[in-house]
Amino acid sequence: MPKNGTSKEPMAVTSSLNSIHISPRTPRTPRLNMGVGEEEDVELELLNEEDRVHSARHFHDSEDDASILEMEDMSKRPISPKDKRNMVLLCVLYLLQGIPLGLALGSVPFLLKEHLSYSQLGTFALSSYPYSLKLLWSPIVDSLFFKSFGRRKSWIVPMQIIVGSLMLYISLNVQRLMDDPAHNVVELTTVFTMLVTFSATQDIAVDGWALTLLSQDCLSYASTCQTIGLNTGFFASFTVFLAFNSEAFAAKWGVPHITLAGYLRFWSVICFVITIWLVIFKKEDKEPASESDMSIKAVYKTIWTICQLKHIQLLIVVHLFAKVGFAANDAATGLKLVEKGLKREDLALVVLIDFPFQIMGGWLAAKWSRGDRPLRPWIWAFWPRLGFALIATLIVYWFPRPPISMAFFVLLIVHTVLSSFASTVQFVGISAFHTRVSDPLIGGTYMTLLNTFTNMGGTWPKWFVLKGIDLFSVATCKVPDAAVDVKECISDHGKALCKDINGVCITETDGYYIISAISIGFGIIFLVAFILPTARKLQRLPTSVWRVKMS
Repeated sequence: MPKNGTSKEPMAVTSSLNSIHISPRTPRTPRLNMGVGEEEDVELELLNEEDRVHSARHFHDSEDDASILEMEDMSKRPISPKDKRNMVLLCVLYLLQGIPLGLALGSVPFLLKEHLSYSQLGTFALSSYPYSLKLLWSPIVDSLFFKSFGRRKSWIVPMQIIVGSLMLYISLNVQRLMDDPAHNVVELTTVFTMLVTFSATQDIAVDGWALTLLSQDCLSYASTCQTIGLNTGFFASFTVFLAFNSEAFAAKWGVPHITLAGYLRFWSVICFVITIWLVIFKKEDKEPASESDMSIKAVYKTIWTICQLKHIQLLIVVHLFAKVGFAANDAATGLKLVEKGLKREDLALVVLIDFPFQIMGGWLAAKWSRGDRPLRPWIWAFWPRLGFALIATLIVYWFPRPPISMAFFVLLIVHTVLSSFASTVQFVGISAFHTRVSDPLIGGTYMTLLNTFTNMGGTWPKWFVLKGIDLFSVATCKVPDAAVDVKECISDHGKALCKDINGVCITETDGYYIISAISIGFGIIFLVAFILPTARKLQRLPTSVWRVKMS
């Protein structure tokens, strides 16, 4: 075991997993028993919120109880061979999403860190926004398709071909782009934004496909398949790749040295192979006409109708600000550890230890989310995550000069495992809640609506965090035998000027600690004042009030 710095990296992994939230499938929950008359109108009907809640509680509480008992009975049935095969397929499809996400949100920013300022990294972070904005085009994915080819395959197949082609393009141009990243920030951001956009489109189709790909009694395992596939792909492209990309790691452990170009070409080929298999060997079952005949206009109208529900509006506010408390930790802690001297070749060991705990956390959270309090694990995990964010800030502050001691090495591993576990519990917990309340009538769009705001809650603070670090930082350039120091050594221009005159940048005030304090402070106040009472209120609502009425 090396005495060099060991990766606290999964904190950065955790950041991306929480800012990019892939929606699980929606179970087929009991529909409202509609009578005749106005309730059979083909248009979407939005009842007064209080009347709707009162009516739902009066007439449908018994149906919700019966539904819970039915789901518990289903959970005891053995999983069929067909469902097992389809679960593997879901894991593979989410794996293909995790690969480009791990590159765009993980390894590439780390490779660029020594060449770019935090503000420039904030610009590159914009490439993650498509996952937070996919609601804008999810109705198109849900409504347009070739019936003969398959509703979901009509999108999954071309999206994976495009993603594979983009990775091949990047592999052929990566040397040019990475040799002078300061002058190629716009091109790098553009190409990775496209990569994430097409991966997000594939995600919408996969979410909708799982409505028929998995049987009713196995839909509760959707978030577990999601966690396994996404985490595996993300870790492979982030920490594992960073380790094997290190020449020191390859020489020390006798493993092949993997370049970014070679890694991209490998996954490009894998993407093409899986896509060909889907086309030739996987037949998509037809979906009921009631779920596939909605026009694009009808789906957008449904989204607008859902957004007018008061409890949906409360949930949106919760999602938009829930992750601010961890924003500084998620966006910048990993980068700061690298800046402090953490070596990439030490990341692999931490990932190997942490990964099983990620999977176990997802499994436990799925079990804890059953019953009448589905948000319980998500609520419980808030306090540990805020505490681990504070500890992470202290670890950065007290990070010793390499080589680090064994005690500090163990501290990093324990902190990484526990913080990742808490993050995964929240990730799967909120997924399970969305799965429970979402209406399957419009396929993946209802889930995409909810997760759009979950994603935005983890995405929008990143730019402000990275910009804020530079804004609050004070650094000067110390030049030997010079009477006056260069005033500014924060921007890329200032660092380059300092280097040209043989100076050394000395940080007097690190904006990371100020931003971290603001982030954690806001997180605690918002949690106590708004999230806790609102979450408890939302999970007490019957499932029926989350539905939109259609004939």
